[in-house]
Amino acid sequence: MAHTFRTPAIPRRRSSLAPTARTLAENLWLPALFLAGLLFSYLVAFHQPAPHHIKVAVAASPQSTAQLQDNLDRAAPGAFDLMPVGTLRDAKSAVARQDAVAALEPQGNSFQLYGAKADGAALESVVLNAFTGAAQHTGKALHFHELVPTLPGDGLGSTGTYAALACTLPCYFVVIGMQRAVGFNRRRQCLTFLGCGVLIGGLSYVFSVYGLHALPEHPLLLLYLFLLTQAVALTAYGLVPFFGRFFPGVAATLFMLLGMPSSGGTVPVAMVPGFFRFLHPILPLGNAVDALRSVAYLGNTKLTRPTLALTGWAVGGLVLILLGWVKQRWKLRAQEAPDKASTLQPAPVDDPSMELPAPTSLTPHHHHFGEQQPLLVGRVVDDYEFPMAGAILTVTTGHGRELLRARTDANGEYAATGLPDGYVLVLVSRPEHMPSARRVLIDASRTTTQDFQLTPLRKPGSPVNGGAVGITPTQERPERH
Repeated sequence: MAHTFRTPAIPRRRSSLAPTARTLAENLWLPALFLAGLLFSYLVAFHQPAPHHIKVAVAASPQSTAQLQDNLDRAAPGAFDLMPVGTLRDAKSAVARQDAVAALEPQGNSFQLYGAKADGAALESVVLNAFTGAAQHTGKALHFHELVPTLPGDGLGSTGTYAALACTLPCYFVVIGMQRAVGFNRRRQCLTFLGCGVLIGGLSYVFSVYGLHALPEHPLLLLYLFLLTQAVALTAYGLVPFFGRFFPGVAATLFMLLGMPSSGGTVPVAMVPGFFRFLHPILPLGNAVDALRSVAYLGNTKLTRPTLALTGWAVGGLVLILLGWVKQRWKLRAQEAPDKASTLQPAPVDDPSMELPAPTSLTPHHHHFGEQQPLLVGRVVDDYEFPMAGAILTVTTGHGRELLRARTDANGEYAATGLPDGYVLVLVSRPEHMPSARRVLIDASRTTTQDFQLTPLRKPGSPVNGGAVGITPTQERPERH
């Protein structure tokens, strides 16, 4: 009888392409965001600046102004909006009030042009080149006069922009750094942002005014630099409960990727595309640049909008922080009294990767500067209070999703960090011992201590004194820092 031999089926290896792609996406999204932002924000805004409706006050009759407007529109449609005023004094006043960026007085065979370098050297250069061409086209000479000069140390009129930027980036990174500050609750973190704002704003002011002699000595400059720090820090911190680990990308988009092109600092706001001109009076950086220029050179005019905008961002950040606190309280209440239906079908839970930082086990008592501080520590002992080395500690969410696994050291101690705020389930096990599980409340503002005692399993012939594993009441000893 012939026998048929079949080749054993070789199990197909599961493709690792999908997990690899997900891992890359989860860890490279922030560089991808910055790449997209630099390409579609900075390059779009700065690659070809062109004037858009730059206002110039003209000390001439409406008829003469209209004729000059026609000449400019033929050369550069929509670039300039000429406003006829009565006298040269009125035209200069319009520049001082920031109603116009330049003043023009046609005088016989010449044009008298008055610019304001305080609005930025780039904008003044555009106005000068445009009217030089217009004068040559009509056969007239152009004489330029500096109406609002800048300080010798502020040759390009952009010191205020970089002083504001110096207050934006550090505050953004302060918020990121404070996410790992165990022992700091919301109140302490807000106080930290306040103190850092005073320090950052003060250093930017002192260095710009006394170090570079690029800005005048004026207390309002210090006030607006401080307002900018709070607008950035409080808003970025308020975004954390709603965006988790993605909040750095959201904050960077608001304050850097969109904030810088729309600020009007390096490239005048009148020379960037309409989308960025729309954002200029909304985002904090543009309002801070306007306020600093106004205080430094333009007699504190047009400060209402920057003041309201910066204050509104700071207050909005406080509102977000309050809403985040309410959200956390609701989450804790839901965990304390879970719905009966959730025992039949687990409800979806937050991905622990959304937390900052990721759940990680630590070496007890060995934390160096710059390393993460523990959120959960404890000791595992036996019935005789002897430490139990090598006990396995498993931390899961309330629905059973594993967050991390750790092992006790020679002293029976363990440490972990990066756990999400709220209740977690901690299970401790060791061979030949009954496991123990407890529900533990994790609070990022403190280190929680949770000790365990494991009982040996019943041996043959010994009395039954064990039982099913149960959830024992939480016995926590929070250590506040």
